[in-house]
Amino acid sequence: MASEAGGKSTRGPAGRQEDSRQRFDRIYGALRMRICLLDYPPGMRLREEDLAEEFETSRTPIRRVLARLEDEGLLRSVHGVGTIVTDIDIDELKQVYQLRVELAELIGKLCPLPPDAEKLAAFRSILARCDKLVAQPDAKEFARINMEFFHLLSSLSGNEPLRDISERLYYQTTRIWLKTASRLSQYKEMLHEEIVIFHREVADIVAAVELGDLESVGHIRRSHIAMSFARLLAQAHSGDPSRGS
Repeated sequence: MASEAGGKSTRGPAGRQEDSRQRFDRIYGALRMRICLLDYPPGMRLREEDLAEEFETSRTPIRRVLARLEDEGLLRSVHGVGTIVTDIDIDELKQVYQLRVELAELIGKLCPLPPDAEKLAAFRSILARCDKLVAQPDAKEFARINMEFFHLLSSLSGNEPLRDISERLYYQTTRIWLKTASRLSQYKEMLHEEIVIFHREVADIVAAVELGDLESVGHIRRSHIAMSFARLLAQAHSGDPSRGS
């Protein structure tokens, strides 16, 4: 991840000392999470001065974080308006999903890293959280677990370019489900269904990880991304005559 050049140390949350790289990562991670959870909805304007005050820093690191998020397609600068959160459209991201499908299979092929005991425990912990989520559906918790699971899966490959590209594409698409489903009348039913499907994916992948079969992990992930995109496309177009069947 990119970092700021130079800059003196400051104190982050809980008063801990942090350097410019840590400060950049902290602010970047927080803003990206807010965008992906729709806490910052499409069209919302982000003001450098407000963010600088919130994160108790100068506007320079804020400006660099916003530039990074703009480069990743999550923000855009509008002349005379400022920096706003980009909108998302399933049709425009079709090629992104297609590439994600193909890249998913490479997890177990390019520099596979067999998980140690700590990583196995992390996979089992996410599965346990999914168990609870099925019983008590919550859209934002679903999104948070999904993000954590993505990063845990990425850690199974030691191929840095693959991880970097996969992360960029993932965060370009991760808001789509929340935006699409929230507009539909059957939102609660869809949420529960998606959580059940995600639980199945996590369970299958955890079983493969425990066996040390990382190639199967890639195949499972590939199938679920493809099916998820097909469901999203159908949901986005349902009840919209202008888009056809």
